[in-house]
Amino acid sequence: MAGAEKFVEADNAEAIITRIEHKSRKIESLLKQNKPVEALKTALEGSPPLTRDERCKSANWIVVHRALMAIKNVEGMFSSLDPEYYDILMKYLYRGLSTGDRPTCDQCLRVHEKLTERAGLGCILRSLADTVNTV
Repeated sequence: MAGAEKFVEADNAEAIITRIEHKSRKIESLLKQNKPVEALKTALEGSPPLTRDERCKSANWIVVHRALMAIKNVEGMFSSLDPEYYDILMKYLYRGLSTGDRPTCDQCLRVHEKLTERAGLGCILRSLADTVNTV
């Protein structure tokens, strides 16, 4: 299978979880400093984890979700968020919408609207078409 060699084996999942826990502590620190956009950038860095292990994907989603829910000024967020994060953010928005949790879905829809205005429909297509790098 092409591209499969870049994924981490399940026995290395603990190392990935440890990195995600470190990232989580850094995000909490940024949120306490009232830097939600920096927290979101940190959460999106290195995402999705290069593993098929659902524990890692779920742990990373929790970190991204925490940062995403702290964003109050969605429009202002995009003045600080680099375009390199747009596609991965779109993937996480769809994951958030799939939870069915009302506050999460509301926030994801607000961000989705602004992200689509900013990045265009191509961002949606790329996130849906990429079935290898799932979140």
